[in-house]
Amino acid sequence: MRTLRLTTVDAYVAFDFECPTSAGGTRLAPDVTERETQLLARAMTYKFAVLGVNYGGAKATIRATDAEREPAIKNYCEEIRPLIEKRTFLTATDLGTRPEDFSSLPGNEEASLMHTVYEGMTLDAFITGLGVTVAAETVLGSLEGKTVAIEGFGKVGGATALEMSRRGARVIAFSTINGCVRRASGFDVEELLRLRAEHGDRLVEHVDEPVSPAAELFEVGSDVLVPGARIGVIDESRARTLQARVVAPAANVPYTKQGLEVLWDRGITTLADFVCNSGATIGYATQGLTSAAEAVAAVEKRIRELTREAMEDPAGPFEGSRKLAEAHLKTWLDSAQMPEGPSLA
Repeated sequence: MRTLRLTTVDAYVAFDFECPTSAGGTRLAPDVTERETQLLARAMTYKFAVLGVNYGGAKATIRATDAEREPAIKNYCEEIRPLIEKRTFLTATDLGTRPEDFSSLPGNEEASLMHTVYEGMTLDAFITGLGVTVAAETVLGSLEGKTVAIEGFGKVGGATALEMSRRGARVIAFSTINGCVRRASGFDVEELLRLRAEHGDRLVEHVDEPVSPAAELFEVGSDVLVPGARIGVIDESRARTLQARVVAPAANVPYTKQGLEVLWDRGITTLADFVCNSGATIGYATQGLTSAAEAVAAVEKRIRELTREAMEDPAGPFEGSRKLAEAHLKTWLDSAQMPEGPSLA
């Protein structure tokens, strides 16, 4: 792992291993860390590998508040420009960043399809939520009548809720940094999206339900739990009390090693983050896509195939996904370059 600490802004760029081109999103938050950056870079390695793409995993994080955002983004883009021009590092949006943040960087035009508006959101956000939905649906056979709890009702959380509801599921709980709300009969997702557009993360205060601490999202019993915020949210303690049939991550690196082991022992299906949330990566990496409809179809097909194949592994779909990714890595890396395994917080 090679990590660059930038000098003009409080930011890191992590590369999982040395190769001609590495790629991964840029995250902005006031509390990101070097370790988080490195874990996310490793997650990107497995995401590219499970899709059969010969890129190294990378990730960038910018530590900044909303008030510091504009100068931080400007300085970041200028400092990473040489890496972008050499195609050593390719980046896109992540938590806290938007497509327009990177409009000054070369190559941004290549991602124009992914940045088009689709279903009221950017296409890359929609197809990421689509992938999470398809993975969960593949495990359960159908989402009709199933219940869903979503951590982090942001870009991808909103997209996941929209597609889950369209396939018959009920979103019975969701959270933002401002709290958790629940409703047994299910929320009107279109109304939630409207409220999010108007109030941001404070939408939880506008749904006429009691607001509890955000962590209580993990106490809600549901068919599908979608961890969709930061790393390591499912640790050993939380895994022992979590009530869900399937965990379908919208965010990278949601499990700790002990948390994953406990969920497996309890018989809870734990899907790999680097498969579930690979929708946008499929969109960026698939050659020849000319329309949103083609991107949507490509994501649906690929994630359904990968989930089915991973489910065949007797050790479970997380382990099955690991084996699929590492089988591809071995086709172009030597043994010294091989990672020790997928990122666990």
